[in-house]
Parts: sequence; C-alpha cells; structure tokens
Amino acid sequence: MQIVTDSGTDVGLSPEQLKELNISIVPLTVTLDGKTYREGIDIQTEEFYSLLAQSKGFPKTSQPSPGDFVNTYRHLAKQDTDILSIHMSLGLSGTLNAAQLGARMVTEANVTHIDTKTLSAAAGWQVEAAARALKQGWAKEKVLDLLKRIGDASESIYTLKELKYLIHGGRISHMKGLIASALNIKPLIGVEKVRGTYVQLGQAMTFERAVKGLVDLIANQHKAGSALRVQVSHAYNPEGANMLHEMIDKLFKCTWLPLGHLSLVLGAHTGPSMVGVAYAPVAVFEDII
Repeated sequence: MQIVTDSGTDVGLSPEQLKELNISIVPLTVTLDGKTYREGIDIQTEEFYSLLAQSKGFPKTSQPSPGDFVNTYRHLAKQDTDILSIHMSLGLSGTLNAAQLGARMVTEANVTHIDTKTLSAAAGWQVEAAARALKQGWAKEKVLDLLKRIGDASESIYTLKELKYLIHGGRISHMKGLIASALNIKPLIGVEKVRGTYVQLGQAMTFERAVKGLVDLIANQHKAGSALRVQVSHAYNPEGANMLHEMIDKLFKCTWLPLGHLSLVLGAHTGPSMVGVAYAPVAVFEDII
C-alpha cells in the first residue's frame, strides 16, 4: 500500500525518506502578483516570503485539481493498486474533495481517504505514522485505528502578530478582525476536532504574551513534566518559534521534532509572523515511531 498526501500536511521528510516510505505529495498552489507556483516544486518558503514582502497585493491559494490526483493515483496504481490518501482538514480546504473526485476516475486503484481534521505538523504526524506502520506490515484497519488514536491525542495551536492576511482570506469575521486589528490583539487559534476548523481559544495584547498563552493552553491539558511529543512550526518567524520552543521546553519533558516551516500555502493565509505547535503524549507513538 502506498501513501498520498498534500503539501498542507507538512510531512517534513527528506525526498529520500519520502521515497523510502512510499509517500507521494500532491502540491497546493499559490498565486502572487499574477504568477502561480506549485508549493515545493516551483517555489520554496524563503523565496515566497521575499516576494510577499515586496508585493502590494495578497496571495491567493488553490487546492490541487481532481486531475492532479488522477495523475498521481494512476501512476502509483501501476506499482500497487492499494493507496491510502491522507489529507489536511476538509474544514479548511477542498483538497480532500478533489482527491475523492480524482479517485473515482481511476477505477484501477483502490483508494482509502482520510481526513486528518487538522493541518501542518499534526497532520504530517498521521501521514508518517501510517507509512511507518505499513512498512512494518500492519494491516490497513490497524493503521486506520492508529490514525484515529493520533488524531484524537494531537493538538495544533497558533498565534500571529498581524491579522490582515486572515481578514483578507476570509478565515475570520471581517468585522471582528478589523476590531481586533485596530486594538492590536493577537489571537490564540486552535483546530477543533469535529469539523476540523479554526477556533479562537483566547487573545493577548502582545505577541510575547500570546506565545505564553499557547504554552498555558498546553499546561491546561498536560501537567508540568509530562512526556510530550512536540513540534514547533512557523511561517517565517524563527525568533517567535524559538521563543515558543524555549517556553515549552521549560515546562515539559519533550521529545522534540525538528523545527520547520508551515506550508507556504498555509502561510499565505496568515502572513509571515505565524508560529504554532503540535503536541501529543509521547505514549501515543511508542509502538510505531
């Protein structure tokens, strides 16, 4: 069985590791100043934010087309007709819908689709866990149970300095966003598990207090000293990411995954200041990674 995902899951593996684990990534696209780029193929993170800083407009993003998935599934089915297609939340992107439409056109493939109900690093954890479990010979149903277990145990929370990108992209109420922007409020944002959509978990008046607010949210769920699997990500804000890393590291017994960039397509909706963290009890992963 092979794995297909999208670039919004932020798997964070090298090309060699992706090949070894039979993971194929279908890219989302971003359009800036009239030019369209496929994430990870036509443009990389640093180049994108450099262009964004120079632009007078806002970026637009697009999910992959059903045809993109048709091409991927058809190519993979020549090697193995069983495919597990794992994607960022349907509540935040139509990518899963496109994948399902594409699969209907590839009758030779047996595609099982998974909605991670999240995005970025936490979604990437599900992708990598599935691939490693399959490598170890797990049956598909056991792998699906594992993904549910990881999804139930994992959380993703974020904050950012400016709201103009979220407002422009319609990710928050325009009026509430304008008021918050005028008051210089920094929201604490999570991803709820029923529909997999953004929810506001709090707010702060400064970015540093917002970062501490993220740490407080973790502490409300896990007592100090808990053994956690943790991964900090950022759009293009390494200073903020390092601040968040240091605050978390002081409170918990952390198994750290490498600090990484958010998908630039996700960053296009939030702007470069976004920082976030995915976390879960280490015990959830002990039998697979």
